[in-house]
Amino acid sequence: MAKNMREKTLRIQENKDKRPMACAKHVRISPYKVRIVLNLIRGKNYQEAVAILANTPKSASEPIKKVLMSAAANAEHNLGMSKDNLYVAACYADQGPTLKRVMPRAQGRAFRILKRTSHITVILDARA
Repeated sequence: MAKNMREKTLRIQENKDKRPMACAKHVRISPYKVRIVLNLIRGKNYQEAVAILANTPKSASEPIKKVLMSAAANAEHNLGMSKDNLYVAACYADQGPTLKRVMPRAQGRAFRILKRTSHITVILDARA
């Protein structure tokens, strides 16, 4: 049993992605709204992506900017990469847990309100 677990962990580490990344979980914005902003920065240079996010008037741009800067800091600190030649290789927003709330309506009825959350992931890579 222990041998199989050791072999499994070795296989996982061999296939692990070596690119710098950062992830923000349980962000209280709908993933549909986050994906609109992520499409703006996908494939762009790091400096250009930060500038785009700083000038985008969407509520999702602030948490995405934090995740992007965290991924760049991870690249610089953990992998010794320079921020100058980084670009956004992949970025996506998955749906997190949904908070269910109730809105009182007329005649004793109640409608459900779904407050959606997102898991934002940004993966950087170095330009060749």
